[in-house]
Formats: sequence, structure tokens, C-alpha cells
Amino acid sequence: MKRKLTELATWLGANGQHMENVTVSGASIDSRTIAAGDLFIPFRGEQVNGHKYVEQAIQKGAAASLWMKDEPDAPEDIPLIFVEDPELALQQLARAYRDELKCKFIGITGSNGKTSTKDLIASVLRPYFNVQKTEGNFNNELGMPLTILSLQEDCEVAVLEMGMSGYGEISFLSKLAKPDYAVITNIGEAHMQDLGSREGIAKAKFEIIDGLKADGKFFYDGDEPLLHDLVNKHPELNSESFGHSDNNDLALVSITSGDEGSEFKVSGIVNGDFTIPVFGAHQVKNTLAAILIAHELGLDESRIDKALRQSKLTDMRMQPVVASSGALFINDAYNAAPTSMQAALSFLKETELRTKKWVVLGDMLELGDNERNYHESIATQLSTIQLEGILLYGPRMKWLRDELEQVGNNSKIIWSESAYEPLIETLRKSIGKDSIVLLKGSRGMALETVMKAVLEG
Repeated sequence: MKRKLTELATWLGANGQHMENVTVSGASIDSRTIAAGDLFIPFRGEQVNGHKYVEQAIQKGAAASLWMKDEPDAPEDIPLIFVEDPELALQQLARAYRDELKCKFIGITGSNGKTSTKDLIASVLRPYFNVQKTEGNFNNELGMPLTILSLQEDCEVAVLEMGMSGYGEISFLSKLAKPDYAVITNIGEAHMQDLGSREGIAKAKFEIIDGLKADGKFFYDGDEPLLHDLVNKHPELNSESFGHSDNNDLALVSITSGDEGSEFKVSGIVNGDFTIPVFGAHQVKNTLAAILIAHELGLDESRIDKALRQSKLTDMRMQPVVASSGALFINDAYNAAPTSMQAALSFLKETELRTKKWVVLGDMLELGDNERNYHESIATQLSTIQLEGILLYGPRMKWLRDELEQVGNNSKIIWSESAYEPLIETLRKSIGKDSIVLLKGSRGMALETVMKAVLEG
């Protein structure tokens, strides 16, 4: 964004001071990370009042700032726009700028795989279009407006991740972004404590169609009956499904893994063989959404495959890391829920990349009243995998440890409630060139700490 401050004031229907000849080229809500030309957005909360940092933001290069009308002592010598509510003003600025942009907007939500799908879509399109995407976790009611305001004037495709914890949030984000294409990766159990059931989660995720353009298209996990039911209630919706079932518009035919990633064949709307530098059938399934959107934007199979081979995913999503010893770590430690846990363990069971298999599992968070059952149920799947060792971290993983001992698992089992060292030392002494180690846990467990310590020796 590059706009005169007077134009932003017009978008907001607001007055200001010292606005003449001031140009804004971005927006920020954090005075510590201000870039030259930014518009600073100060929030007033119970603990911190951002207005105290307005002058500091200007000194660091901000071009101007918003200022709440009822906040006293506004600096008289710097460019300001006076607003009732800075958060609402930020969102209104994003709406106005979005309406002026000519690029295609893609909105993505789902219980698992949002970030990976975002990265895959951006990767497959980037060699052929000017693509920008959500960075980090800027996927909520504050992060998305900032992402939109960061888009270049000549952006051709904007790939936006949409996160939520309750009803209404995806609807708000979708209506703000007005996507040309919308994607639901899957329906899992994350946010069960807030939404009560998988049906509730599906309903909340399906809100992504609320802002979908009338001539837009919806792509969804066709293996999920809950989504089929919702799609069937909207016959006006232009949609395409993807997944393992032959009934999908784009279906997976086969998957094979090598040290550098996954090769797979698809049939349906697109037919062909593709390769991605990441492991896991669930990541291959995420790639199907990227293939469909690339096809929708006019790319043929050869160009899609060429781009996917060079795709880059955010770290800690089924990321292969080879140790100096030859041991292979699969770093899937960014987050975990029952669905993604099952998918990662399925990959470990099926892979032949290494013969000696280990798991390092951390607590799954935000699962509500059934969290104990979800942790204990992992034991059933673990019992089907020939494992050298099962290393568990976090207080909730004690439930899994106890369940494993009760069913008589033959693998080495180590549980640590709050210290990484027992897990690190076990791996240092035990793994070698024939070993593969899967790390999987919720973000708060930071299981990558274990891997980094082992790699550093």
C-alpha cells in the first residue's frame, strides 16, 4: 500500500492533523517493528496503552499514527488521524484497500494443514504470478488486515490463511477478504473445547463461503462427510472436491516416498504425476488444493509439477532433517491434534526410509473435556507400528504412557513431564544411520528443542 494520509482519512471518514504531503506505505501495530513509512495503529488495553508509544513509533520512521478521539494529550506536532476505535479503523482501511486491488484472493481455513496448504499454493503459483501470502500467524481479525495492507499494488494473487477459535470469526475474515477462491483443508478436533463437536467445527469453518465472490469457487476435503452435507445444502455453490476417494473431482491414485519427499499420481480434473519435497499423505492431500487452484488459473500439469518440486513449506511441517550420523528426523512439531497425529503416525508406519523407528510425542492442547481419551487412543495406533522407542513429553502424555503400559507395549517407553533432557539423552545414545525419528506435538511443547539438541551433539 502506498497512499496519501489524506486518502486514508477519507476512507475512514475521519479528521486529522498535519496530513498534507504525508504518504503511508504500510501499517503496524507494534512500535518495536516499525518500518519507514508505516501508519502506526495504537491499541488501548487493560495492561498496555499503545498511545504511549506513538511518538516513539514516529521517531523510528512511522509516517503517521491513528489516535483515539477520547485519548487525552494527543501530540500536536505529528501527523495523526483521529478515530473512534483503532481496531475497527484498521479493518476499514483493509476493506477499502482490498476493494482497489485487482489481484485474485485465495482464502484458506481448516483444522489442520492451513499453513502448509497456503505455502503449497503460493509455491506452485509464484513462478508464474506475483504472489504474496500470509506471513507467520497473521491470520486473525488483526493479522489479516495487516496482511492485506502489506500487499503490493501489482500483486496478482494473495493467499490468505484464516484462523479461528469460535463461531463468526471465519465469516468476518471471509467478508473482509472477499476471496475469489476458498479452501477448507479438513475438519479435525482443534477447538473442540470452544465448539463442542466436529459438526460445530465444520459449521464454523464453512463460514469461509460467506464472503466468497458470487463467481468464486470453493475447494474442499471431499473425504469429509460433514463438508459434503454442508455443500449439498448450498446448490448454488461452485465447488470442487479433493481427496483419496475416487468420487472426488481430484483423487489421489498413489503415493511413494523417497529421502527428499513424496511422489504421487492424481486423476480427475487434472491427471498426472507430481513431486513435493515433504513427507506424509496428509501433505500430499493438501497439495491437491494447490493443484486445483493452479489449474483454475490456467497452469498445465508440467508447469504445476515443476513449481511443486521447488515448493517451500514453513518449517516443522513433516520437514525432513538428516543428521550427520545419517539418522532422519521428521520435524512435524509445529502443532498437533488427533487428526494430524494420526496422519503423521500413519506415515511413520508405512515408510521404508529407515528401519529403526522412533517417536517423540508431546501434549495435544485445546481438546476440551475429551483430551484424556484423545491421548490414550494414540496407544492403539502405536501398537501397530514396530518402534524402537516411544518418547513422551508433557503432563497429558502421562495418560498415553499409562495406557501403553496397560496394553503391554514392547517398545522402550520414556515419559518426561517437563524436562527435555531424558529424551535428548536417550536419542543421543540410541539412534544411528538406520534410524528415523518423528517429532509431533502442539506448538506449546516446542519438541524441536529435542531435535536441535541431538543434532548439535
